[in-house]
Amino acid sequence: MTASMSEADATPVILVQPGTHGVAVYAREIAVEVRRASPGTRVVTPDAIAELVPGIPVHAHVTDRLWGASPEEATERVRELARRHPLLVTLHDVPQSSDGPRNLPRRRAFYRAVTEAAVGVAVNSAHERSLLREEGVWTGPVEVVPLPVESSPVGERPVPDASVGVLGYFYPGKGHDEALAAAAEAGLNRLTVLGRASDGHADDLSAFVGRAAAAGVAVEVTGWLDEADMASRVRRIAVPVIAHRHVSASGSLASWIGWGRRPLAVRNRYVDEMAALRPGTVSTVDEAGLADAVASAQATGDSTWHGIHPVPFGRTDAARAYLDWWGALTA
Repeated sequence: MTASMSEADATPVILVQPGTHGVAVYAREIAVEVRRASPGTRVVTPDAIAELVPGIPVHAHVTDRLWGASPEEATERVRELARRHPLLVTLHDVPQSSDGPRNLPRRRAFYRAVTEAAVGVAVNSAHERSLLREEGVWTGPVEVVPLPVESSPVGERPVPDASVGVLGYFYPGKGHDEALAAAAEAGLNRLTVLGRASDGHADDLSAFVGRAAAAGVAVEVTGWLDEADMASRVRRIAVPVIAHRHVSASGSLASWIGWGRRPLAVRNRYVDEMAALRPGTVSTVDEAGLADAVASAQATGDSTWHGIHPVPFGRTDAARAYLDWWGALTA
């Protein structure tokens, strides 16, 4: 990590990316909130970054998949930016064993290069901070700014659709197979994939639909939905489930909670952390008990709604946390 910023540079320029990638969308949302709290903050896109005077600090949200076609290409792009500007980063999709024997070393190398080039490092959970150390990526200071949840009053609850729902992009390890097994064992014959296949995983999704059919469970894949349509579908799901095999930080969990749902979440270090941050918004369950929990939730639908508004730690809180962090780096 290079030297810290000067006091005059307490608020960096915020770099945001275009497109529908979840990290890009999140970065833009946080940038809007930071500018509300600090109106003089400058926000730029990649096509305008070259116009910045070298030496001006920049904050960027970083995952290898957003910064390049490969971890190696992404590494060069981040290093190029860090050569021109003191770079602060929020890391997403932190490397872990689920990346597999080929990708894990490459992703470790990318995140190690990013942290070594940066003047400040943040993640979205204490769980991710621990992963950085456990995976040999970074042992220096790491700020934790949780993924915020924006909630709204639910109003009248729609009639449930009798399906188990898994929210977000489909990819192996996201928890769809665990949700399917639980649904079949609990006697539910419908499962809804709220989203589309992640890039490169369309065949995996097709295979999953086939496995589900063989188990007597019909799968609906909604495809990409805009905010209003997604909110409508999320509120009609009978049993929301979070069952990631491995997780960095979960935008899906935040979305369920923001739309008023209390998902069944298979316990892990991250789920326990978020349940403590927002008491009453998550029903944690050990994996062995997921099927029984699904059956119980189907029978008592009220348990899948939390009724809490506002939910602790929203976007305004996240913006303030960033401003406080950036200020502390100059102290």
